[in-house]
Amino acid sequence: MKKTFSLVKNIWLIVFVIGFLLQGFSSFGQTQLKESKATWIWYPGDFEIWLSNKMQVRRTEREAVFPPLWQYYSPYALVTFQTEVDIPQPDEVKIYTEGPFQLLLDGVQIYGQPKSLKIPAGKHKISFKVYNQEVLPAIYIEGKYVKSDASWKVTNEDKLWIDENGKAQQSGTPWVPVGSWNFDAPETKPSEFKLTTTPWNAKKTEKIGNGKLVDFGKETFGYIKIHGLKGKGKLALYYGESREEALDTTKCETLDHLSFDGNQPETYTHNGSKAFRYVQVQADATVKYDSISMLYEYLPLDYRGAFKSSDEQLNQIWDVSAYTMHLTSREFFIDGIKRDRWVWSGDAYQSYLMNYYLFFDSASVERTLLALRGKEPVTAHINIIMDYSLYWFVGVYDYYLHTGDTKFIETFYPRMKSLMEFCLERRNKNGFLEPLEGDWVFIDWADGLPKTGEVSFEQMLLARSIEAMAVSAEIAGETDDQKKYQKLASDLKTKLFEVFWDKKENVMKHQRIDGKIQDVVTRYANMFGIFFNYFDEEQKQSIKKKVLLNNDILKITTPYMRFYELEALCAMGEQDYVLKEMKDYWGGMLKEGATSFWEEYNPNKKGTEHLAMYGRPYGKSLCHAWGSSPIYLLGKYYLGVKPTAPGYTQYEIKPNLGGLQWMEGKVPTPKGEVALHVSKSEIQVKASEGEGKLIIESKSKPKTNSGTVTQLEKNKYQLIVKPKVEYKVSYKAL
Repeated sequence: MKKTFSLVKNIWLIVFVIGFLLQGFSSFGQTQLKESKATWIWYPGDFEIWLSNKMQVRRTEREAVFPPLWQYYSPYALVTFQTEVDIPQPDEVKIYTEGPFQLLLDGVQIYGQPKSLKIPAGKHKISFKVYNQEVLPAIYIEGKYVKSDASWKVTNEDKLWIDENGKAQQSGTPWVPVGSWNFDAPETKPSEFKLTTTPWNAKKTEKIGNGKLVDFGKETFGYIKIHGLKGKGKLALYYGESREEALDTTKCETLDHLSFDGNQPETYTHNGSKAFRYVQVQADATVKYDSISMLYEYLPLDYRGAFKSSDEQLNQIWDVSAYTMHLTSREFFIDGIKRDRWVWSGDAYQSYLMNYYLFFDSASVERTLLALRGKEPVTAHINIIMDYSLYWFVGVYDYYLHTGDTKFIETFYPRMKSLMEFCLERRNKNGFLEPLEGDWVFIDWADGLPKTGEVSFEQMLLARSIEAMAVSAEIAGETDDQKKYQKLASDLKTKLFEVFWDKKENVMKHQRIDGKIQDVVTRYANMFGIFFNYFDEEQKQSIKKKVLLNNDILKITTPYMRFYELEALCAMGEQDYVLKEMKDYWGGMLKEGATSFWEEYNPNKKGTEHLAMYGRPYGKSLCHAWGSSPIYLLGKYYLGVKPTAPGYTQYEIKPNLGGLQWMEGKVPTPKGEVALHVSKSEIQVKASEGEGKLIIESKSKPKTNSGTVTQLEKNKYQLIVKPKVEYKVSYKAL
């Protein structure tokens, strides 16, 4: 009987193993097929650098080009792509390149510039050396088995030569994984990338003096189209984010003067994209047209995040925030669509965070990080701003936390390290960052904000950056670097508190000059230390009372730093207070007629005062990325969803109504979403992936339709959320 049972058991085991192996082989084949999809490839980071260069010189002010203030980098003009294959059958591959190339098959040069190549069955090494000085070297290889994909390697230091026997030799060549995006067809060349456009009609056209004022109803970005165009002469376009700007032909920030010879098409599309809501059109009497429309230009992105609540004004704030965020999510995350149209690291850092709660578009984050970092050697801070170099490191860490993607860090760790070494070399004898010649300490636009000497805010950002480097070094397998950065961060945090923490006042002072602490307290280091979790609970409470809720401390008027101030308060459970602040601040812009959120808002200003900045009557950007922070605040601190392990393998859900009757929404994750509906008596949750911890504050133990509720402390409970399970939890709100 035992022998029979043993035989049956073995047969079942064999069947199971065979089935498992077959399934494994089948899955492996599918994975390989998916991974081998042909795509354009290039040296990593080069496409992003080339595209950002091209994009950032498009800024104009009154038809004058206004290029960025910082160093431009260039793609490598000559690179070598290489792959090794083992194919079961002969393969004929088609060859597409951006630039002339040298082709080697198994070390033997293939002469000419072939459009295709026959590769015999078996193992082979294939190399393409491609030159392109105008754009960037790139290749697209398409065969049944041999395809350009992420498995290829590339180098810019190809120490390769052909010996006397006609065979290729090489030495000391640093190979790195190729870069790619979504250029998955031979005709979609990287150098021809364009954003998507769609036709938009004007909402209203009115006669103004000798011209017409065209209103598109809300802030837009795109190309003006003129319909029924006839005649010879000149036509002028005066753009405005506001009506006042478009009507002011002498002071408006952007304009175009066009000349026509009579041979132009009847439907004419101007080739310069601009940001505007209004356009004033003035034409010579000899130039006639029927109407004006536009091609709206945008990056196609899915709105994966959502928010809705019992407060209609708050819902409008979220909607306008999302629209503002989409307008400024272009080839890269930029600051403003009229001014500056540049990639600023501090602005982009906030866009990354808002992106995780709206689009969760990882590619846009990667592109922006790479464009900002540039190449070697490092000769200045990113955007020439000290704090903007530091935001870059924290942005890399947050990208890893939200996506779980280690490839970015593994590929670009050398660039991370060289930038960090540049920052560390600029410390003073006390081990603190202090601005040297050429450094700009920005922090915030605020009148009377001191920025000289050793500023506590900069040291706190540096500590956080070094912590990010320690995590990155571990991912990159650089153990010695990891230990070094861990010690540097720990020592800096200790020194930060020794120097700047006032034990008597229980607040962090702002500044030390020539070894003397200045009697100045600002919000910046104090609020960052809260959500960096650098303070204990007693310190946090003191800061909340003496700094964040103290009207005598220098106030913040930019949405840029308002973002962090309100985050610090939310991190301390002040959602009721923050909700009122959001409604007053962002709601105040809506009451002023905003259709996208601004670079700066001061409720004490009136009328056209809201349009002025930098000494210019229309200098303020009325569509600025950092105005979209309600997306992040509502997703992370009201719906309460945040990752606690990389890639949302673990996450927390800690909803807080903040005075709302109910709210609902979705927070995107790498492969799905966390969906919530919260009222004062019930919480409904469903998640696509990972393991979540739902934290519930309730007067009594909540009841659930699935899972087990456990008590953490008085009036605080927890429910483990598993993927694809719908949870309904009833509770009694405090």
